Amino acid sequence: MPAGRTRRRTSAGAGILAALLLASPLAVRAEHAQLALPATEPDLMTGKDINGVCAGCHGEFGQGGKNGEYPRIAGMPRAYLYRQVKLFQKNTRPNLPMLEHVHERQLSDQEILDISAFLEKIELPTRLPPVDENAPGFNAYQRLLDSKKVVQVPIYEGNTANGQRIYNKECRSCHGKEGWGDREKAVPQLAGQYTEYLLRQVAKYTKKIRVHDEDAPDEELLAELSPEEIRDVFAYLSIVDD
Repeated sequence: MPAGRTRRRTSAGAGILAALLLASPLAVRAEHAQLALPATEPDLMTGKDINGVCAGCHGEFGQGGKNGEYPRIAGMPRAYLYRQVKLFQKNTRPNLPMLEHVHERQLSDQEILDISAFLEKIELPTRLPPVDENAPGFNAYQRLLDSKKVVQVPIYEGNTANGQRIYNKECRSCHGKEGWGDREKAVPQLAGQYTEYLLRQVAKYTKKIRVHDEDAPDEELLAELSPEEIRDVFAYLSIVDD
């Protein structure tokens, strides 16, 4: 958090903490177990088939679209994606459009694993490599297909130097160097994600509409950052994929 600022616990945060303390250890463990990855191996071909449904909103390659109306999901850790789908299923993370597609009658736990693993493996470049279009064997169609995978979020206005400073102090320990996340710890990337989507999630965290997925109360930290500081962090994240 910014220098000189003390962390405060909100009454809503205290209520959540009290609920956790009152819950039995068995209930808490059961809840976490329901969100844990199945021990089975994913079927990537099944995941590819399921992605045909996801592509209607999130794009053929999980690239998202409409400037963040639909978030990028390609390249996210499979454990993170699996957890989010389960939260949608349980309506713990409210989202009516998603609920229709992820209902337990639509997706089994194995199928959620399959699509999560498929999306995790998709790599989206931020630019096309240079090629000689006059070279023998140049494939114009393949070049067109490759261009569809290129994702570079628009630059967001703000003080990028200040944003980098705040990010390195407050966010880097979890979300990694330059916001590229941590697959082993199932921490999603922030870089390469649409700024408008990230802003909506910040609002949901601070309003307690969306609860942070881990024990760390990030929504409290976000509530303590000023709109200008959040703007600067996102301005910095919007340029790291340049």
